[in-house]
Amino acid sequence: MANIYSAIKVSEHVYWVGAIDWSIRDFHGYTTPHGSTYNAYLVMAGKITLIDTVKAPFMDEMLARVASVVDPSKIDYIVSNHSEQDHSGCLLEVVDRVKPEKVFASVMGVKNLKDIFHSDYNIQPVKDGETLSLGNMDLKFMETRMIHWPDSMFSYLQKDGVLFSQDAFGMHLATLERFADELPADMLEYEAATYYANIVLPYSPVVLKALEKVAATGWAIKIFAPDHGPVWRKDLGFIIDLYKKWAEQKPANKAVVVYATMWHSTEMMAKAIAESLAREGVRVKLLSINDVHRSEVVYEVLGAGALIVGSSTLNNNMLPQMADVMTYLKGLKPANLIGAAFGSFGWSGESVKGLEAILKEMKVDIVAETISVKHVPAKDVLEKCSELGKVIAAELKKRISR
Repeated sequence: MANIYSAIKVSEHVYWVGAIDWSIRDFHGYTTPHGSTYNAYLVMAGKITLIDTVKAPFMDEMLARVASVVDPSKIDYIVSNHSEQDHSGCLLEVVDRVKPEKVFASVMGVKNLKDIFHSDYNIQPVKDGETLSLGNMDLKFMETRMIHWPDSMFSYLQKDGVLFSQDAFGMHLATLERFADELPADMLEYEAATYYANIVLPYSPVVLKALEKVAATGWAIKIFAPDHGPVWRKDLGFIIDLYKKWAEQKPANKAVVVYATMWHSTEMMAKAIAESLAREGVRVKLLSINDVHRSEVVYEVLGAGALIVGSSTLNNNMLPQMADVMTYLKGLKPANLIGAAFGSFGWSGESVKGLEAILKEMKVDIVAETISVKHVPAKDVLEKCSELGKVIAAELKKRISR
């Protein structure tokens, strides 16, 4: 059968040999409507080196791309920058097929891979700052623990100025275009932001330190080669500046109002709050969790300064879909937010207390008194909702001006 897959040249000595997953729509709870790629890279050095592998079902596609450049059996080294199975799923099977001289991973990566594969195969650990000779060029390693696993590391090919950045600077986007400069800037920013919000956000303090650490190396980086999405070969400052902004999480003049409703009472309250915020000059995103996915909520929260949440009460609790998004948000740890809770009930009214408790666990600064109403909100309750919007807007403006 003819080989339909080809490698794509990234730099003088580096080829992209990954796989495109056009059909994936969920990545451990994060919706991926535009698919993804699992990027692997072939370094044509004295010691031919494969940087990362791919998700197990895509191994043949990866090896076919390798074969368009060189016989896969000629691979001498494999480097695993990140042991998560979308990058390591076929690692041991590839090892069995190509029989490389050595496989390398970070110290934690070696431990993770053993826990994943339960194999005695000898993977060699490399340490932060270590250099691996590929014969006629060098590969330098930098640990980037918790971006976004404990094993994560960057590899830098000095000869070509290529930084293999594993999950950093990536996005879930399936395209035949391999380079970021071939795609619209607004698409890149949206997909990168959605990825950051749903994957990297909890590790923002570590991201800031890693950016400083990379800058301090003096490496002449020309290309970012991430493990998902397109390769960055132009205007690297575009994605670096976005990462700095997202990691700093400075309050912005934007409020996200998220709610779940049964008989539209909570929806009426949400709309009153949103209208009030907008009249006070705050940019508002009003989201019914009945209609949007949790990952879109997190994307909107990434660029916000206020989070206001509401739910009807069901079985002495908030609605299940609201509990889902609040649990998801809590795990992603957005920072520097102010907020409040609201909702309606028929009998007992526990939803608002539950929402407020989660906001406090998230360290959201609750700056307005919660509003809870039995059944349908009357005029006075809607006026309270409007007042809540004014209070949030005033406090948000104070924080932005600091």
